[in-house]
Amino acid sequence: MTYDVSPLFSPLDIGGKTLRNRIVMPPMVVNRDLGGAAAREWYGRRAAGGVGLVIIEATSVADVGGRWSADDLRPLVDAIHDGGALAAIQLFPGVRGDPIVPADLSLDDIDVLINNYHIAAQICADAGFDGVQPHGAHGYLLNQFFSPLKNTRTDPYGGSAENRMRLALRIVRTMRGIADAAGMLILYRHTPVGPGYGIDDSVELAQALIDAGVDILDISPASDAAPGDRAAPFVPLGVPVIAVNLLDEPARALEVLNEQRAQLIAVGRGLIADPDWAIKVREDRLDDLVTCIRCDSCHADLRRGVPVGCVQWPD
Repeated sequence: MTYDVSPLFSPLDIGGKTLRNRIVMPPMVVNRDLGGAAAREWYGRRAAGGVGLVIIEATSVADVGGRWSADDLRPLVDAIHDGGALAAIQLFPGVRGDPIVPADLSLDDIDVLINNYHIAAQICADAGFDGVQPHGAHGYLLNQFFSPLKNTRTDPYGGSAENRMRLALRIVRTMRGIADAAGMLILYRHTPVGPGYGIDDSVELAQALIDAGVDILDISPASDAAPGDRAAPFVPLGVPVIAVNLLDEPARALEVLNEQRAQLIAVGRGLIADPDWAIKVREDRLDDLVTCIRCDSCHADLRRGVPVGCVQWPD
């Protein structure tokens, strides 16, 4: 079947940056050292495959400036730029797999975490990143702070919606001045429905995040009702919105854009399977796509701590 794919390939200007198209590679942990050649090849190859924006996987703010310096990360950014895409990085508040919850943090711990985001933002700016993204989704720490069921604090970071937003807003504000000076975008990833909160609550948070300086909202995931359905309520807020969930199927991706449920679509496992997804869709080579078969082997690789691959890859 032939589609009019032009909506996928129209540029988008935001905050002084131009995305060459509406296709985003979302943050996916792939177990490749960000300071090494394997990560440069992985991310650079997918940038060269035609996407508009590459978001590097969830990366601990403690590692940015600890394990990796700006000099370590700059070659990775350069590889993505050489492929023609913008480069962002998702910044994770702790260590993946560490089951920390809001009640575990003292007020001093929170101040340290916010300062870590400040330091990480400066290092990312020095490395040449086009954007930084606090990870506030999928039940991880920042998402738990927003949840009235997960956040049991009784201090200024718990209780009311204003208090439960406070950590995310302080993180965004501490990064905003650095982003302004560097011409860098701030993205924020959020899960729109979670324990004890719904869409209306999330829209309230999103508006506060925008007021604090967020340039792009990354809404994950959608429901099963329609592609990008849970991203749609955020579009009226006036900043670009990224939708995700099975959007490696071109008809679903186009539905999101044509129905104005989001301005950007994220292709995740489809880009693991086929780094040339964007080029092949643009050239109407859909029969040539190496498709994701939803087997979850890539996620199994992630859990085992081995470099993520795909059973669909040719030998």
